[in-house]
Formats: sequence, C-alpha cells, structure tokens
Amino acid sequence: MGAETTAAEMRLRAILVAAQYHGVELDAKDYRPAAGEPYPPCAALVQWARDSGLSAKALKLHWRQLFRFSETPPVVLLLRDGSAAVLVGADHDKDIVWLKDPRAAASDSPVAVDRLRLTQVWTGEVIMLRRERGQTDADAPFSLGWLSSVVFQEKALLRDMGIASLVLSVLAIAPPLIIMGVVDKVIAHHSLSTLALVSTIMVLLIIYETLLMWGRREITLILGARIDTKLHLHTFARLLALPLEFFERTQAGQTVGRLHEVMKIREFLTGKLLTTVLDGITLLILLPLIFWLQATLAWIVIAAAGLIALVIMVFLRPVGRMIGRVVDAEQRKFAVMVETVHGIRTVKSLALEPQRRADWDEKVATAGHARLAAGRLSNWPQTIVHPLEMFISRGVILLGAYLALQPGSGIQVGMLFAFMMLSSRVASPLVGLAKLMEDLTEVRAAVGQVGMVLNNPTETKALNEGMRPRFAGAIDFENVVFTYPGGQRPALNGVSFSAPPGTMLGLVGRSGSGKSTITRLLQGINREYTGMVKIDGVELREINLSHLRRSFGVVLQDNFLFRGTIRDNITAGRPGFTLEDVVRAARLAGAEEFIERMPQGYETWIEEGSANISGGQRQRLAIARALISDPRLMILDEATSALDPESEALVNANLQRIGKGRTMVIVSHRLSSLVDCDLIMVMDKGVVMDVAPHTVLLERCAIYRQLWLQQNRHLDEQGRAASPVPALAQGE
Repeated sequence: MGAETTAAEMRLRAILVAAQYHGVELDAKDYRPAAGEPYPPCAALVQWARDSGLSAKALKLHWRQLFRFSETPPVVLLLRDGSAAVLVGADHDKDIVWLKDPRAAASDSPVAVDRLRLTQVWTGEVIMLRRERGQTDADAPFSLGWLSSVVFQEKALLRDMGIASLVLSVLAIAPPLIIMGVVDKVIAHHSLSTLALVSTIMVLLIIYETLLMWGRREITLILGARIDTKLHLHTFARLLALPLEFFERTQAGQTVGRLHEVMKIREFLTGKLLTTVLDGITLLILLPLIFWLQATLAWIVIAAAGLIALVIMVFLRPVGRMIGRVVDAEQRKFAVMVETVHGIRTVKSLALEPQRRADWDEKVATAGHARLAAGRLSNWPQTIVHPLEMFISRGVILLGAYLALQPGSGIQVGMLFAFMMLSSRVASPLVGLAKLMEDLTEVRAAVGQVGMVLNNPTETKALNEGMRPRFAGAIDFENVVFTYPGGQRPALNGVSFSAPPGTMLGLVGRSGSGKSTITRLLQGINREYTGMVKIDGVELREINLSHLRRSFGVVLQDNFLFRGTIRDNITAGRPGFTLEDVVRAARLAGAEEFIERMPQGYETWIEEGSANISGGQRQRLAIARALISDPRLMILDEATSALDPESEALVNANLQRIGKGRTMVIVSHRLSSLVDCDLIMVMDKGVVMDVAPHTVLLERCAIYRQLWLQQNRHLDEQGRAASPVPALAQGE
C-alpha cells in the first residue's frame, strides 16, 4: 500500500513540476481521487490540470516520437508502476532521453535513459501542459455564436449527417420519376414486365432508404446527446464560477428559472435546427429538378413559399416582444414557487399560506394573460400562411391540370403527378426555413435569459491563477476601505490590525459594525477593496482563490448540510479522509456523543434541510466539517449562536484545543465566549476602536465595557460569577 501511495504522489508531483515551469502553482491536495483508485489515471490528471487553468493534452507515443520534445517544456511520462517521470530533453544522435525524478530538487541533474530501459517501464502515455492562451470556450460569453461553435465542433458527425442527407435527397428523386414512368409508359403500353422491374427497384430503394434514415436518426441522436451534455456541463461550471455576491443579490428562483431556459435552447439545437438544415440539403437537390419538370409551376411554388416567408418576417419582431413578456412573467411565477419551497418552514409556522397563494395567483394570472396575448398574435401569421401552404400542396395540381389542358403545353399526366410529389418536398423546407426564423426569435430570448446569469463576471481567473503559499496564519489589514455595491457608506473605513500566527482573535461590535465583512474579505468573497489584506505577508488578491478558501475552515451562523450520511457531510470536499479522521474531527467539535447515539452512527442519513437533526447538532457537524482538513486558519462567524447552552459550553471548552497551532477569527455577540481569546478587536461603524485582551478592554474601551455589562451583569469584570450580595445590603 505504501508503494502505491508513493507512486500516486509521484504522478501528482510530476504534474506540479511541469506546471511550475509555466508559472502555475498547483496543490496536490486539490486533486480528488476516485474511490478505490490506486494511482491517478491519465484522464483524471489531464482534467485536474485543465480545472486548474492549464491547457493539458494526453498522447500515446512511441520511442522515436519523444525526440520531437528535444527543445520543449517538461513533458510528463506515465510509468507502468503507477509513478511518473519528467522528460526534460532528448538527444537523437545519442538515442537517449533525459528524465528527471519529480521528487528531485531543481538543482539536481537529469538522468540519461536509453530506449531499452525506458520501454520496459513506460506505458507510452505522456501528458503535455501549457498555459492557456486567449479566451477558452469556458470563458466565452454565452451567446448564439458560442452555441454555433459548440455545434460545429462535432465536424465528423455533421459530415456523416450531411452525406446521409445528400444520399436521401437523391433517393427522393427516384419515386416521383418512377411514378411518372408508370403512368406515362406502363399504363399507356400495358407492360407488365416493366411494372415488375419498376416494382423491384422501388422495393430495393425503400429498403435502402429505410436503413439510411435509421442511420441518420442514430447520428442525430448521438449529436444531440453530445451537444446536450456540453451545454449542461458548461452551464453548471459557469454557475459554480460565479461569485457569492451574485447569488446574494439575485433571487434564487429567478436564477433557476433563467437557467431552465437551457432546455428550450437544447430542444432547438438538437431538434428544429438540425431538421431544417437537413431539409435544406434536400432543397438544393430538388429545386433544379422541379424547374426541369415544369418551370412555370416551379416559379409559382417558389413565389408562394416566398409569400409565406414574408408574412412570418413581418410578424417576427412583434411576436418576439410578446415572447419576451411571456418569459419574464414565467420567471416571476417560477421565482415565487422556488421561494415558497425554500421558505416552507416559515410559511407553515406563520400560517402564510393565504398570502403566498394570493401572490402565486397574481403571477399565474399575469403569465396567463401574457401567454394568451402572445398566442393570439402568433395565430395571425399561421392563419394567413395556411391558405398558401394548401395552395402549394393542392392548388398547384389544379393549376397544372389547367396548363395540361392547353394545346401544345406538353404536360403529361405522369409528369404532373411527379411534380406534385416533388413540390410538396420542396415547399416543406422553404416553409421550415421561414418558421425557423420565428423559432430563432424565441431561442434568442432564451439565450438572453441564460446569459443574464452566465455572462456575469466569474471567479475563474482567480480560482485558477495566483500563488499557493503554505500558510502559517499571520493576518494583516493595512488601511482597508471597503464599500458594498450600492452602499452609501463604507462597511470598513481605514481598518488596520495585525494578528500573529496561532492567534485566537475575537471580533465584537454592534450589528453592522463590519465584523462579518472582515471575514468575507479574508475568504476572498469581496475583493474590490482599497488598502492591503495580507496573509503571511502575501497580498490576498495575489493568492489562488481555491487554495485560499481550502486553507480556511469556515463555520457560519446558519450552515447547510447536503443530503447524505453524516460521514459524507463531514468529509465534504475531502473524500480521501478515513473514518478515524472523521471521528477525530467530530470529537474536537463536540459532535461525537450525539453521533454515536444515532441509529447508524456516522452512516446515518441526513435528510434535505437537515430536518432529522437539531440546529445545535447541525452546527457541531459544520464545525467538524471545518476541522477535518486541519486548516491553519479558521473563521467562526457566530458559530455557537444556534447551540443550546450545554453544546455551547462544550464547544467553548474545546476552543483552546481547536485553536492550538492555528489562527482563529471568532465573530460573536456573546462576549463571554471570547474571554479566553488572545486578542479581541472592538469595531463600531466600520472602524477599529480597540484591540487588546479581555481584561485590558474592560479597563480602557467604553464600548466593550458597555457591551460586557449589558450581557453579564451576573458576572464580575473578570468574567467570574459575582459573589452573592448579603441580604441586609439588599434591603431585606
């Protein structure tokens, strides 16, 4: 097992060495192994590098192909034992390559390896890394242009579909011509042998066309599935990359409703768009043929189809505006439903059902009126177009019959039948192209709705780039000024303080004094401040955001637990931890005693919304989750506010043990829980009023003394229980 661990570490270390060459610092702790994975596979390493902001590519090569890398950046070679080596050069004349052990120091010289020695241990797989250049697909704005690029990436499938459609279009010519031959030749000359031959050809064509259509549908399904997968993966990745600020200022129901429009986009890309484009190929084949059969009738069909397109184009803009109103009304309706589901506990406890129902009824009525108005407007072009469509499919045959009755027209009955069959095949794509414009308006509105979410500024660059230092835990704020977007006054105004590594720092002050804002800045949630926020002397905005947040253990006032077992929730984000690690974190958080009383212990299932555990139990599990990775820095933002007195006393008693060897920032309104802090910082209206231990603050800080006396009249100034006042002194 130890050898496997070493091999896995070497593979990760090889990727780190190659990334360092390109100026990107990775952290092996960010790699999340799959269950039962002895060492990282090639595909997982490539994905990890890509998620970290690098361009990564895996190749299968032979010995001779390695000489192409004689003057290239380091290349990772994967070895058969699960380890890896770093290729740093190659010499074609000497028939050797230069390899370096990933664990070796930068000053160590590489080792020359010949073909025989390498091929015995090398799998043939290599991983090439480089920095991303320019804008990637993941960073590109969500638009119709981006969607088109996603479709055109599937060149092989599109080519196969195009060939199949072209062949089907050619085959579509045969039945009308055969019918024409049967009517004009077979019936006229009573030739049974010709009829038998034509019938055989017809059967063979039907069989071939059936198989070809099945193949085209299969390709269409595969293409649709791949586009659908890419679309949803991109949508969710961009959603996760959005900053917390976006979710705080945007209604959850509105966000979910807008993203739901992705389904409409997917249906358009994989349905109507593909069908219309494929029909367009048929149009290119059949148009010349109908002009060859009868030019006059062909021009009439084209003119009728053109009128249909004109009618649709006239109504395009008004219908688009109405569809926009429908989408907006549906978003508002959906937002009410999501908000009600999320807040159902409050709705039930305060008997707010009538108010929520009234709000829902109003939104439903608005959406219904908007949809009715849009439907009525859309009904007009459909009504106007219908006679033209009927004329193409039925009126042309009557007009053709009239022309055939004219002396010298040369129009035969068989040719008229053939033209009727072909004209319907021609008119359908023409009408489809016109209607596609109407569908495109609706899809453009859907793209706009999704873009209102996904095209917001993301944290992608900050999450993938920046320094990854090892933290000791020193925190420094230097004249920091920060104002929330839309705020009238600074939330922090010239804040300066220092906390050495291992300090337990308490933050106190009235509501709105800026305590939680300091913790937000430390986590990189808000980065638009002036001044300097440093951790171990490194400005916070220069640190990789993922690395920064993984280095913090954070416990909030209201913590969210996912559906799953207690063990899964404690190890969330860190799946490699063992049960022993989970038990240690639970014991430190004071959660072990209630977990062991659960029916399945650490495998007990937590329902959605944590309905089957108490608020205090949820809070202690959140503290255990923050401690599982043994972070050097911890933030407890009102972490004990939801605990009962017994649980709070248990957690407070463990604070000294929890804080040993790490820097802790504790925000609390209960000053009694901060008495043992090394330093307590008193804030008021975004300004630091004083920083000192508890006893010093009681003497020199009026705000702190006032807060202490308000909360602890039963204690003396040092936090001990006050001596009972004699009965005589009480006037009894």
